[in-house]
Order: sequence, then C-alpha cells, then structure tokens
Amino acid sequence: MSADPTRLVLLGSKGGPALRPGGPWPSSSLLEIGGRTIVVDCGLGVTRGLADAGTSLKTLDLIFITHLHSDHVLELGPLIHTAWTAGLATPVTVFGPPGTGHYWQRFCQAMEFDIEIRIADEGRPDILDMVSIVEFGEGRVMEERGLKVSALRVDHPPVTDCFALRFEHAGQCVVFSADTAFFPPLADFAKGAAILVHEAMLEEGIERLVAKTGNGARLREHLLASHSFAGEAGRIATNAGVGRLVLNHLIPADDPEIDEADWIAAVRKTWAGDLTIARDGLVVALGGTKAASGEETA
Repeated sequence: MSADPTRLVLLGSKGGPALRPGGPWPSSSLLEIGGRTIVVDCGLGVTRGLADAGTSLKTLDLIFITHLHSDHVLELGPLIHTAWTAGLATPVTVFGPPGTGHYWQRFCQAMEFDIEIRIADEGRPDILDMVSIVEFGEGRVMEERGLKVSALRVDHPPVTDCFALRFEHAGQCVVFSADTAFFPPLADFAKGAAILVHEAMLEEGIERLVAKTGNGARLREHLLASHSFAGEAGRIATNAGVGRLVLNHLIPADDPEIDEADWIAAVRKTWAGDLTIARDGLVVALGGTKAASGEETA
C-alpha cells in the first residue's frame, strides 16, 4: 500500500440488518482520499472489515453516517471504542444526521464502567475528549485540507434525515446514494462523479426475502417505498454521467438463486458504462487505475 492510498473498499455490501450463515455484512465503506481515512456508515462488521482491509484502527479520522437505521449505525460506538483500545491517540470527527450525538452519548453511558476503568488502570486518554460529533443537514457538510463534502436529502421514508454524500478532493469525486427510493435529483448531485455508489434492489428476490424475514406485507411495503431497483440506479448513473456505477446495499444479498449475472442483466437495461457489483472487501480504485486486488468490473 502506498503512503497516501486512494481507494474505495466496500466493507459491507448487504442491505438490511439481518445476518444469515455465510452471508455478507451490512452497510459500511472505507474511502481513502486526500490522505484521509473516511468511514461511510457503520453497520455490523465495520471494525473487522477495516482490519481485513489493512487499515490500522489508530488512523481512524472521519466517520460519516447517512442515516440512523441500525444497518448503518449499530457499530459506530463499538468501532470508535475498539480503535481507542487499539491505541487511538488522535481526534475523530463523526458527521451524522440529527440524533447522532444522542446515540454517542448513550453508548458512552452504557460503556461507562469499561471506559472509566481503562482510563484509570491503563492510562488511556478520555474517549469523550477525542470524539467530536457534528450533526448536519442538506448542503455543505465540511471543507478542510482540500476535502469537500456535501449532503443531499434523499427519499427514504419513514426516515426523513437520510442523506446522499458527495466527497471531492483534487478533481476526484465519489458519491454515495445512501438508502433511497428512485430520486431524480440525485443525478444532478452526482453529476460528473468518478464513482457513484448506489443502493440496489432486485425485484425477483423480494418475495423470497420477505418470506424468509417475516412480517411480509409491511416489509414489502417498506422496501418498495424506500429503496431503488437496480435499473433505477442505472438511470441515475446515466443521467449523472458518472465514470463508474457501484451497486451496493444489495437487496437481497444472500439469495442462492441470485448471482452477479442477475444484477448485471438488471442494470444493463439503463446503464452501459463501467460497473461494479459489491461484495464484502471489494476494492474499487479511484482515478481510473486498476485496483491492486479484489476488484471486479463488468
């Protein structure tokens, strides 16, 4: 790995919080750009995913949470706490929607015994002094050391504070759709991006997923109202003129009757450009160079 790596790693590729034997992990991504180590969403498995990607938890820098559904935020506290026990000694800034600060406060309260005894017994710095929480809305989120981050409120009912994120540095741009139904304004937000990471749902797997998970009618209603089919993600990518579309947050992600060819067939109806279908640990290179390992394109 270079001293200043530039890459996207899809740490967790499935949509939804449920885990099944042999299946992928929920949503989280690593973006290394401009010398920053950026984590986007913190579903279960994010900490192990970062370690498997060769990232020292001591370098944890910026964390962005798109919304507060559990498959995006459940391991936020444990990630930071584990980095702290691994020797984190530099500040971490967490950017998230309204309610993120409340989550962090309650997590630290739940872990109060462990935090206090490690400070006293092991001489660790106070974790509360090391973490800053910035709650954001639509528009510019941050601009620092050449890195610009912007947010767009997307359509993910019943969650109102759900935001797509656009990261820009030195002419490179990566956009994450977050969870969203088909949302045409996202195309303007992602205009000209090198990579658009967009959630995707495959129609033929919905009924089997609903039957497997339970609460059929209500779950089906939520999925159809709040998420995008693969072809709709392709339409956004086409209208935005992005360099590469990455289908992520896959629903369903662990159906044995669905493979990568099914996702490709679904999205090729609306997107003819470079394409990556997510899987846990997959590396996607930025800047048009070939990834060192694990990258798959179609």
